[in-house]
Amino acid sequence: MTLYSMKMRASRTENGKSEHISGAERILPESALIENAGAMIDRALHHAKGRADYIQVKIEEARTEEIGYVEALPVSTVETENAEEGRKAIISLLRKIGIENGDAVLRKFHETYNMRGAMLLDVDTLERLEPDPARGIRATYMDAEHGENRAACTVKNHFQEAIVLASKVSSAPHILAEICVSDDPGYVTGYVASKKTGYVRITRLKEKDDPNGGRIFLYRGSRNDVPKTIAYLEKKKILVKNAPASPSSMPSADPWRVLAEDIRRRKDSGLYRTIKTLESAQSAHVRAKGHSLLMLASNSYLGLIDHPRVKRAAAEAVQRFGGGSGGSRLTTGSLPIHDELESAISRFKGTEATLLFGTGYMANVGILSALGRKDAIIFSDELNHASIIDGCRLARARTVIYRHADMRDLEAKIRAVRPSFGVIVADAVFSMDGDVAPLPEIIALAKKYGLLSMVDEAHATGVIGKTGRGLAEHFGLKEKPDVVMGTLSKALASEGGFVSGRQLLIDYLRNTARSFIFSTSQSPATLAAAKEALAILEEEPERVARLQENTRAFVDALAENGVETSSESAIVPIIVGDEWRALQAANQLYDEGIFLSAIRYPTVAKGSARLRAAMMATHTEDELRAAAAKIAAVLQRLM
Repeated sequence: MTLYSMKMRASRTENGKSEHISGAERILPESALIENAGAMIDRALHHAKGRADYIQVKIEEARTEEIGYVEALPVSTVETENAEEGRKAIISLLRKIGIENGDAVLRKFHETYNMRGAMLLDVDTLERLEPDPARGIRATYMDAEHGENRAACTVKNHFQEAIVLASKVSSAPHILAEICVSDDPGYVTGYVASKKTGYVRITRLKEKDDPNGGRIFLYRGSRNDVPKTIAYLEKKKILVKNAPASPSSMPSADPWRVLAEDIRRRKDSGLYRTIKTLESAQSAHVRAKGHSLLMLASNSYLGLIDHPRVKRAAAEAVQRFGGGSGGSRLTTGSLPIHDELESAISRFKGTEATLLFGTGYMANVGILSALGRKDAIIFSDELNHASIIDGCRLARARTVIYRHADMRDLEAKIRAVRPSFGVIVADAVFSMDGDVAPLPEIIALAKKYGLLSMVDEAHATGVIGKTGRGLAEHFGLKEKPDVVMGTLSKALASEGGFVSGRQLLIDYLRNTARSFIFSTSQSPATLAAAKEALAILEEEPERVARLQENTRAFVDALAENGVETSSESAIVPIIVGDEWRALQAANQLYDEGIFLSAIRYPTVAKGSARLRAAMMATHTEDELRAAAAKIAAVLQRLM
């Protein structure tokens, strides 16, 4: 099999000076080049250090006889609480290698901060040995050994890439060790690597948001052999065997320690999640721990969860059909209420047929894994919900991610791969930002290139459009997406998911969607509650108008109090940025009588934590204005 070396280097010019942004390299078969090149370019354009204005991608054939193989260094971890502890850990490790002047070596580290490559340092004399000190030594032409099918990834795998580099460097002649601190502002872990110690991760070598970093190769040997060492580091093509992809992929003597360490990291970074218990139905006001709170976190957009008709319908269904459905519909059959609800949803959405799923998550996973046949391609918006992402992962299809709501990027990626069968999928309303997908353009591109169009209307049904029928009504379109997914758990005040479309689509999914085939169907109570909620929505479209007006009033009130945001739906994102600050704000608001969710990584990108407010038709304008003032005051106190 012919392999190719592919490298990406990206930089940005500011004030006449070029600044390195990102770099990556792979050794790949021809079949993986295009997708991985796109992933590398995407990394260069969406990097924590900024957007590159110069990107170079270089591809060279790597003949089999040119490639060497080395075993990945064994990996261990030293836990440190701060950068000073990390420094002491480095010095201790260097002593084990036989280097006693570790403190002096570390004093050279600041010289690496603006270098594109690594410092090559004589460990005994502290003399720098690079021919070009500004450039340094570039250890290149290396990758982890992989199978023929190599997945592309726009996210930098710091862990595996570091092990690959360290394993190559440690095998170079006359190299005793490597010290590395990442220059990525969001990555505080570094390492010391050598044949003697292996690859030793040090969990904190700098503070968060520090852009400084670099690497030093420690050399001991004759000056005459320096060119030989440099040639190996910069020219020899190396594949590293058995390089783990993540710390979790390594064996552990104590598996519970792995989980405890994960929890500790989440708590330290403000990402630990807890559950608050409510003592009442999710109405505009709820009770928790004996106190009343204004509910600004519920997806019960139309306020129907506690509606008397909805509760009565659920109770009557239990009396008639019992508490559960007894199994999968394909093995135990349907109840009349299954068929009635599917028909009602089809009429409401203007489609030929509908199929119910146990949850919205199961609907997306089932739809996409079924449509994602072998040789198909799924084009997915980068901000799509986790259920869409997981559906793509379970599909046999290849997934191509396009930039959020960027139709030029989507078309360019469609044109680049020209699928014979594929699906464009997007949230109708993006659940963390409240904006809506450009449906007319998505449908147009799907038709132009012979693809299916799919939208997830979980946060659009009952919310978007004059009568709450969703995104097509919002845009005034006569033509519907090919696949309309939705949930019963939000505006429709129950639980479950559905997909609506052509009868052919429903027949296909009934026979291929594993999350439908192998799951027990919803209970009679949930089906009846959703059916009644849908009837109320059709009878009282003014609820949708009130909901939309409440969103406008809340956004305006926030602006009057100095908090700028916007929304095209019932979701109002209040961007805070820092994870800890968002969590503190949510907790303080809870204490002041407002139930509001702090949304943090990994639900949203690091550094974009937010308070996510969800409007309800049953809120009053006065209470929303008062809430906006309290939110602004809390955020101001935490600045």
